[in-house]
Amino acid sequence: MLGWAHIWQIFLAFGVALAAGAVNSVAGGGSILTFPTLIWLGLPPVMANATNTVAVWPGTVSAAWHLRGEVVKTRSRWLWLGVPSLLGGGLGAWLLLNTNANIFRGMAPWLILAATCIFAFEGRLRALTTTGRLHSVTWAVVLQFLIALYGGYFGAGIGILMLTTLGLLEPQNIHLQLGLKNLFAALINGVAVVYFILAHRVVWHAGLLMAVAAIIGGLSGAQFARRVQKQTIRKVVVTIGVILSVALLIYQG
Repeated sequence: MLGWAHIWQIFLAFGVALAAGAVNSVAGGGSILTFPTLIWLGLPPVMANATNTVAVWPGTVSAAWHLRGEVVKTRSRWLWLGVPSLLGGGLGAWLLLNTNANIFRGMAPWLILAATCIFAFEGRLRALTTTGRLHSVTWAVVLQFLIALYGGYFGAGIGILMLTTLGLLEPQNIHLQLGLKNLFAALINGVAVVYFILAHRVVWHAGLLMAVAAIIGGLSGAQFARRVQKQTIRKVVVTIGVILSVALLIYQG
């Protein structure tokens, strides 16, 4: 059911997106909450993923704009990583819409679980950045393309993956890492959003409602969320992600 006949569906979508926006402002991982919610509200998995991408993109753009000052200071060769971001994001979006719906339905719980694991082990992934430094632009392009490919196809967890890679490029400047991460995420999701819109795979009443809620959550909820320890938020999101993955597996079974 693509339309929502009950008021509780609207409140649930808005509430989850509101919470996801607040979580994204502190720890990231909001899509782990919003994507399965859209499935439970009746959207087919592919359309749910496309709609979710539209819903989270405005928040990503606003975050990129907020840290634009850091990005303009970086070396131009890292800005060129925007090219594989666009190419990978576009190809990933194309692959999503050309994946058999039943296949993606079966993959959805495992993608959520994989994103949850990435989120849970962010600390260990980030620790890898202390083991060395990535000097090769070629390897940086390859890694960014692969991350963008995954981002256009599914998306949850790309921020953590990019921070791990960017930590090898500019290990001494976390603000620059965050700025570049937000910029590239905006490009990856942006090209996917355009593709999904042109392909008519976006459920607009859901996408726009959750986009507004995510922006409000990111702005008004950030101050409150920062009062809670980041690890506490992480544990809650990881727990919910695991529960959602298992529930979807049982539901499909």
